[in-house]
Amino acid sequence: MVDVIHRRSDCRGCGSRDLELMFSLKPSPIGDAYVSADKVNVPQPSYPIDLHICRQCGFAQILDVIDPEILYGEYIYVTGSSIGLPEHFLAYADGVIGRCGLAPGSLVVDIGSNDGTLLRCFKQKGMNVLGVEPASHIAAHATANGVKTLPRFFSPALAKEIVAASGPARVITSNNVFANIDDLTSWVAAIGELLARDGVYVFESFYLADVVKNMVFDFIYHEHLSAFSVKPIKLLFERAGLELVAVEHVETKGGSLRYFVQRPGGPLANDGSVAEFLAAEERMGLYRKETYAAFAEKIDRLKQKTREFLVNAKREGKSVAGFGASITGTTLIYHFEIGEYLDYLVDDNPAKQGRYSPGLHLPVYPTSALSERKPDYVLVLAWRFAGIFVEKNQAYLKSGGHVAVPVPEFRMIGAPA
Repeated sequence: MVDVIHRRSDCRGCGSRDLELMFSLKPSPIGDAYVSADKVNVPQPSYPIDLHICRQCGFAQILDVIDPEILYGEYIYVTGSSIGLPEHFLAYADGVIGRCGLAPGSLVVDIGSNDGTLLRCFKQKGMNVLGVEPASHIAAHATANGVKTLPRFFSPALAKEIVAASGPARVITSNNVFANIDDLTSWVAAIGELLARDGVYVFESFYLADVVKNMVFDFIYHEHLSAFSVKPIKLLFERAGLELVAVEHVETKGGSLRYFVQRPGGPLANDGSVAEFLAAEERMGLYRKETYAAFAEKIDRLKQKTREFLVNAKREGKSVAGFGASITGTTLIYHFEIGEYLDYLVDDNPAKQGRYSPGLHLPVYPTSALSERKPDYVLVLAWRFAGIFVEKNQAYLKSGGHVAVPVPEFRMIGAPA
């Protein structure tokens, strides 16, 4: 029987064992393991969420690794359900095509392609596309909808199969998935196998510096084994004979970076952005422990304010719903220790509606249920989308409802004037 979880003792970036604990969140169940009604009596174990930094290369990472078959076997997240992400990917495809000078018919391979949202954008622009997605049911759905998708985990062996069948890739993309990989050495080797001589690997991932600056602590969870920054990424690809030539900052996921990697002497010029980000990381003390001590103190203050609000609300007999049945919502609920104060969750994603939250098994209803159930308060767990939530739910506010937003500063929103 395969162990559900194992703890690695070396840096997944450089192999060093010189690792220092920087920050810990409360253990939680797998964040996206929302269960059906027939499983509400089945306990879901919690696993640690401890962020370490390698003192040799600066790589921030979680060392406790859950078996990917457990994490992704019944994965229900689909890209198209994320607010603003389809529009972001359309601009993303345009930007990559322009920057890399792609001609129609160029092969674009997306690793962790999910429902094919990004590849569909490339396909609309005349590219030849192929997805790789280990969640077999999602891969099958993408293929049925016109984006050929292999239901496999990415590996050097699979890269060789793709080259043999379709030729090398002019562009390889992976977005919000590279951080989920434990064996980065094999992953980067597979990129090298698949990439054309004039190819570019483009990937996007949430940025460690933005996690700290923007209080996006809830993006640290079991699936996110790594929290990337420029210094360790540059070193990781150099060891594989590849070159990080450019970095772009994007606003998704609370602040992310888009990295451009190629073979030395490849098609893209070094634009100086890598050096700029390296200098900025040093200035903010991104690799110093005191930076994370201050970060943890800020989070603890928000936790106390949120708990005080909820304790008082329940003492007064008020009802409280949580908005956001997501992985980040699970992380926030468990770290703030507020599950007992929430009556239920609401979410716009049909895949979550009718299910029950990880561990606590809070029922999930459509956001439209607010008009029927009329909770006294809604706590916005998906706090980065608080503005959109308020805009869409004016009727709830006008009927006397109130909204609490816990992060990045605790605030209350009442009925509009």
